[in-house]
Amino acid sequence: MSDIAGNIQAIKERMARAAASCGRRPSEITLVAVTKTFPEEAILQAIAAGVRQFGENRVQEAEGKVLYFRGFPELEWHLVGHLQSNKARRGAELFDVIHSLDSVKLAIRLDQAAKEIGKIISVLIQVDFGGEETKFGAAPDRIREIVDAISNLKQLRINGLMTIPPYFDDPENARPYFAKLRNLSDLLETRLPGCLGQRHLSMGMSHDFEAAIREGATMIRIGTAIFGTRQYE
Repeated sequence: MSDIAGNIQAIKERMARAAASCGRRPSEITLVAVTKTFPEEAILQAIAAGVRQFGENRVQEAEGKVLYFRGFPELEWHLVGHLQSNKARRGAELFDVIHSLDSVKLAIRLDQAAKEIGKIISVLIQVDFGGEETKFGAAPDRIREIVDAISNLKQLRINGLMTIPPYFDDPENARPYFAKLRNLSDLLETRLPGCLGQRHLSMGMSHDFEAAIREGATMIRIGTAIFGTRQYE
């Protein structure tokens, strides 16, 4: 296993430099350590290094980990992968923040599940700017519809937007996609002040998080740069 503590420190230093380059404070940006395929031992090392926000891609894999760490109430669990409507109940039970809400149907399922378990869930709406078949997310012109629908649901709190741009060898080529997410957030807030709650912008991963920070990211989702190469896909 790689030097997780050292990798986290290096990521934080890069976050600080990227933030300083655009006049931002590092404290404005949350590091979500994505633990997909990595064991509990790796998460323990990340906790020891100060990480408290952890991301998982799949409900099934997250179940065992969330249960294992139930004695760590300070941890916050984020679902950063696609959530199927038929897994909404389990997703509501396991996660504190869901980054990948992308339809009114899923919002209604989540709201009902959260109501049944007496929980308020923070959600981000995933926006698809690239139109890639392998990626999920709602088209930009559907986001207002989803925001309007969620505003009537009592158990969900919209706290921002998320996107995953196409992969580019040069991460600077991803910046226009990050800028689009920031601009969409600004537009929605201008038309409906307060509609995005904390106004998080979840964007940027191991390869391109510095470019995302320069475009306004408030959450970055880092996996391989912390934990090393995934053990499987």
